[in-house]
Amino acid sequence: MSLLIVGPFQRGGVHNYIQQQIDQLSGRVAVSTHDTRVPPLGAGRLRNLRAVLTGLAAFLQFTRRDQPDLVHIHTSHRFSFYRKSLYVFFTNLVWDVPIVLHVHGSSFDEFMQTDSSVVAAIQRRVFDASDGIIVLSEYWKDVVSRQSDRSKIHVLPNAVDPETFPADPTSEPPHIVFVSNLIARKGVMDLAAAIERVAERYPGSVRVSIGGDGPLAEKIRRLEEEYDEVTYLGYLSEVDKRSLLGDGSIYVLPTYAEGLPFALLEGMAGANAVVSTSVGSIPEVIGPENGILVTPGDIDELVDAIETLVTEPERQRRMAETNRRAIERQYSWSHVIDELVEIYDSLV
Repeated sequence: MSLLIVGPFQRGGVHNYIQQQIDQLSGRVAVSTHDTRVPPLGAGRLRNLRAVLTGLAAFLQFTRRDQPDLVHIHTSHRFSFYRKSLYVFFTNLVWDVPIVLHVHGSSFDEFMQTDSSVVAAIQRRVFDASDGIIVLSEYWKDVVSRQSDRSKIHVLPNAVDPETFPADPTSEPPHIVFVSNLIARKGVMDLAAAIERVAERYPGSVRVSIGGDGPLAEKIRRLEEEYDEVTYLGYLSEVDKRSLLGDGSIYVLPTYAEGLPFALLEGMAGANAVVSTSVGSIPEVIGPENGILVTPGDIDELVDAIETLVTEPERQRRMAETNRRAIERQYSWSHVIDELVEIYDSLV
């Protein structure tokens, strides 16, 4: 089987997924890739024009490729979806080969709740032209089935390789870690406010390590300057990220919107108890046995959850061990890749 994977190859969680997908498929299918290119950073009309031109250039290159047996297209919401619709329609109408549309995106549910009849019509046509649709959880299956045939939707969670993460469920003193983009949607301001309170209440009795980069990095730098308990590590390589998560004991992600975040699964793979929010697919992964979920934006709840795990080390350790086992049994590439190949085989 010749498989063409279509998606972004410059940055972000989808890029990381595709790279691991390629590695896992090695020796099972013949894989080629097409980079749809990530829109340039920034804002304004010039940025929007550059994004459109960049997307069109990538699509024109796609039309000159050799025809594969199957096309796997990774998409997100809004502009990503509109760009990927060109690939779906070309593959369907010109090549006439099976299409797998893989839905990512933290706000895809909001995108599906559109009041625009035009946008809704585009969504239906894209889903109708796709032979199989992959979503990250049952929650997202319900979301996509509003505009699609439910029978063609497959639930396939994101996955990590647990063998690449050290797994020590305990740390003394308790080690709170956060690794993600430093943007508002990830709850970085809430995290900073909560860490201030925890550091003041438990001086010298906790460690906090924050990794990542983004527009809110300066807020985290100031937090590091003010509290000895806090270390800001900036952007982390994959090796350094895995080492940090393996050394942590409590992974905190106070996010406002998510699909099924890789960062969360990686925190679990590193044997951390989890404090996160009840958004997207997270409640399907995190329950009372392996973490604490709080309301997005509620800093009091966030502080209480962190303090609970800091002051109850045995409970924290049990949660950490449960998370590591969950990754090994449910969210490991060794399981997910077999399901993905079964989807391919069923369509080809």
